[in-house]
Amino acid sequence: MSQPASALSLTQIGQIALTVHDVPRAVAFYRDTLGMPLLFEMPNMAFFTCGGIRLLLGLPEKDKPETFSSILYYKVDDIQSAFRTLRSRGANAVNEPHMIARMPDHDLWLAEFRDPDNNAFALMSEVKR
Repeated sequence: MSQPASALSLTQIGQIALTVHDVPRAVAFYRDTLGMPLLFEMPNMAFFTCGGIRLLLGLPEKDKPETFSSILYYKVDDIQSAFRTLRSRGANAVNEPHMIARMPDHDLWLAEFRDPDNNAFALMSEVKR
Protein backbone atom coordinates (compact mmCIF):
# COMPACT_ATOMS: atom_id res chain seq x y z
CA MET A 1 0.00 0.00 0.00
CA SER A 2 1.46 3.38 -0.98
CA GLN A 3 1.51 6.35 1.33
CA PRO A 4 -0.44 9.52 0.52
CA ALA A 5 1.48 12.19 -1.39
CA SER A 6 1.29 14.54 1.59
CA ALA A 7 3.27 12.01 3.68
CA LEU A 8 6.22 11.98 1.27
CA SER A 9 9.42 13.25 2.85
CA LEU A 10 12.74 13.12 1.00
CA THR A 11 15.26 12.58 3.77
CA GLN A 12 18.09 10.49 2.35
CA ILE A 13 20.38 11.11 -0.60
CA GLY A 14 21.37 7.94 -2.43
CA GLN A 15 23.50 9.36 -5.22
CA ILE A 16 24.95 12.65 -6.43
CA ALA A 17 26.00 13.14 -10.06
CA LEU A 18 28.68 15.51 -11.32
CA THR A 19 29.37 16.26 -14.96
CA VAL A 20 33.02 15.87 -15.97
CA HIS A 21 34.73 16.16 -19.35
CA ASP A 22 37.41 13.49 -18.91
CA VAL A 23 36.35 10.45 -16.88
CA PRO A 24 39.83 8.89 -16.43
CA ARG A 25 41.22 12.25 -15.23
CA ALA A 26 38.26 12.66 -12.84
CA VAL A 27 38.71 9.10 -11.53
CA ALA A 28 42.38 9.78 -10.82
CA PHE A 29 41.52 13.01 -8.98
CA TYR A 30 38.68 11.65 -6.84
CA ARG A 31 40.47 8.36 -6.12
CA ASP A 32 44.08 9.50 -5.75
CA THR A 33 43.86 13.14 -4.68
CA LEU A 34 40.71 12.99 -2.54
CA GLY A 35 41.17 9.35 -1.48
CA MET A 36 37.60 8.26 -2.25
CA PRO A 37 36.94 4.53 -2.78
CA LEU A 38 36.08 3.70 -6.40
CA LEU A 39 33.08 1.34 -6.61
CA PHE A 40 33.06 0.61 -10.34
CA GLU A 41 33.41 2.13 -13.80
CA MET A 42 31.23 1.90 -16.89
CA PRO A 43 31.65 3.52 -20.31
CA ASN A 44 31.63 7.30 -19.74
CA MET A 45 30.90 6.96 -15.99
CA ALA A 46 32.55 6.12 -12.68
CA PHE A 47 30.97 5.53 -9.27
CA PHE A 48 32.51 6.21 -5.86
CA THR A 49 31.27 5.66 -2.32
CA CYS A 50 31.27 8.50 0.15
CA GLY A 51 29.87 7.63 3.56
CA GLY A 52 27.00 5.59 2.14
CA ILE A 53 26.20 8.03 -0.66
CA ARG A 54 27.19 7.14 -4.19
CA LEU A 55 28.97 9.76 -6.31
CA LEU A 56 28.53 9.42 -10.08
CA LEU A 57 31.03 11.15 -12.34
CA GLY A 58 29.90 11.18 -15.95
CA LEU A 59 30.25 12.87 -19.31
CA PRO A 60 27.66 15.49 -20.34
CA GLU A 61 24.60 14.13 -22.08
CA LYS A 62 24.92 14.61 -25.84
CA ASP A 63 21.75 16.70 -26.10
CA LYS A 64 22.66 18.79 -23.01
CA PRO A 65 26.19 20.15 -23.46
CA GLU A 66 25.91 22.62 -20.57
CA THR A 67 27.18 21.52 -17.22
CA PHE A 68 25.41 22.24 -13.99
CA SER A 69 27.02 21.42 -10.70
CA SER A 70 26.32 21.39 -7.03
CA ILE A 71 28.90 21.94 -4.33
CA LEU A 72 29.93 18.82 -2.45
CA TYR A 73 30.75 19.46 1.22
CA TYR A 74 32.99 16.84 2.83
CA LYS A 75 32.90 16.75 6.63
CA VAL A 76 36.32 16.52 8.25
CA ASP A 77 37.42 16.61 11.88
CA ASP A 78 40.61 18.64 11.36
CA ILE A 79 40.11 21.10 8.50
CA GLN A 80 43.63 22.52 8.69
CA SER A 81 45.25 19.09 8.35
CA ALA A 82 42.81 17.95 5.64
CA PHE A 83 43.43 21.18 3.71
CA ARG A 84 47.23 20.72 3.84
CA THR A 85 46.91 17.08 2.75
CA LEU A 86 44.74 17.91 -0.28
CA ARG A 87 47.02 20.80 -1.29
CA SER A 88 50.05 18.48 -1.05
CA ARG A 89 48.24 16.08 -3.40
CA GLY A 90 47.74 18.86 -5.95
CA ALA A 91 44.13 19.87 -5.25
CA ASN A 92 43.27 23.36 -6.52
CA ALA A 93 42.27 25.42 -3.46
CA VAL A 94 40.03 28.43 -3.97
CA ASN A 95 40.61 29.70 -0.45
CA GLU A 96 42.21 28.77 2.87
CA PRO A 97 40.13 27.32 5.74
CA HIS A 98 38.08 30.11 7.27
CA MET A 99 35.32 30.46 9.84
CA ILE A 100 31.87 30.91 8.31
CA ALA A 101 29.60 31.02 11.35
CA ARG A 102 29.72 31.00 15.12
CA MET A 103 27.20 28.47 16.40
CA PRO A 104 26.14 28.07 20.05
CA ASP A 105 28.63 25.26 20.76
CA HIS A 106 31.02 25.28 17.78
CA ASP A 107 32.42 27.30 14.90
CA LEU A 108 31.68 26.27 11.31
CA TRP A 109 34.77 26.34 9.08
CA LEU A 110 34.99 25.91 5.28
CA ALA A 111 37.69 25.67 2.62
CA GLU A 112 36.70 25.56 -1.05
CA PHE A 113 38.40 23.76 -3.94
CA ARG A 114 37.85 23.05 -7.64
CA ASP A 115 38.28 19.68 -9.34
CA PRO A 116 39.91 19.34 -12.80
CA ASP A 117 36.53 20.05 -14.46
CA ASN A 118 36.01 23.20 -12.34
CA ASN A 119 33.31 21.56 -10.19
CA ALA A 120 33.29 23.06 -6.71
CA PHE A 121 33.80 21.06 -3.54
CA ALA A 122 34.56 22.10 -0.01
CA LEU A 123 35.82 20.83 3.29
CA MET A 124 33.61 21.64 6.27
CA SER A 125 34.42 21.24 9.93
CA GLU A 126 32.47 21.88 13.09
CA VAL A 127 35.18 23.05 15.49
CA LYS A 128 34.27 22.84 19.17
CA ARG A 129 35.23 25.81 21.30
